[in-house]
Amino acid sequence: MTTRQTVEAAGEWGPKVGYSRAVRVGQHVHVAGTTSPGEGLEAQTRGALAIALGALAELGGTPEDVVRTRLYLTDVTQWEAAARAHGEIFGEIRPATTLLEVSKLIDADLLVELEVEAILP
Repeated sequence: MTTRQTVEAAGEWGPKVGYSRAVRVGQHVHVAGTTSPGEGLEAQTRGALAIALGALAELGGTPEDVVRTRLYLTDVTQWEAAARAHGEIFGEIRPATTLLEVSKLIDADLLVELEVEAILP
């Protein structure tokens, strides 16, 4: 049987909604949609990446293990700010990436939410 490991979401939302920040089953790690407060899209993207990659690290992964990212922006015309932050980490790794616009996120001050998937060696 494959072992299932989780990283709890910070705060009260994990138990209320019934989700984990990240789940590892076998070699596969899925990091839930992650946001971070901050001044501007680039800062929020950096913060969300730090949280997501921190959860990945708790489950034994590194940025080099990431095979897919998804970025959901509330204003896709500002995509370059998110791309800069993403590229700082993944410029050489180059996971499959989707970047798209959504009408809004759970909090009006949030500009980006991202997901990460990794396959560990």
